[in-house]
Amino acid sequence: MSPHWSPLLSLLALLFLVNGAPAVLGLLWGGALAPPLDGGRRWRDGHPLFGKAKTWRGLVAALVLTPPAAWALGLGWGLGLAIVLGAMAGDLSASFTKRRLGLKSSASVPVLDQVPETLLPALLVKVPMGLNWLDLELAVTAFTLIDLLATPLFKQLGAGRRA
Repeated sequence: MSPHWSPLLSLLALLFLVNGAPAVLGLLWGGALAPPLDGGRRWRDGHPLFGKAKTWRGLVAALVLTPPAAWALGLGWGLGLAIVLGAMAGDLSASFTKRRLGLKSSASVPVLDQVPETLLPALLVKVPMGLNWLDLELAVTAFTLIDLLATPLFKQLGAGRRA
């Protein structure tokens, strides 16, 4: 079994777009138009459902940018939408889990922060994109490693911009 490089790289590009669009918009707009998705609601444990870092602005940014990017890559709007919805579901499930563990919003938990938002959309588009299990393993590994290296850099850039 060998990797399918073209669809794999397209998937990774779209995953980084889904993940990065909310962050870039946050840097550009600050707190504007960023009410939390959970509306400040709390779970029965007293902690927020998702936390203040999961915003409507981020969801809209990913939904508006990713399907057209998928279409531009020749994958179609539907696959772009599936990638967004899968990534957002994975990201929200990780945030929900972190809140249950009592961790603050935006607390970093390596692997938990990357795997659900990569694996879920990859599973959703595996068949239509012609991906195999090695492709999914490579996508999850590459996304995790790149995200672990890039996130601290982007956080520094954001902190420097506000200073």
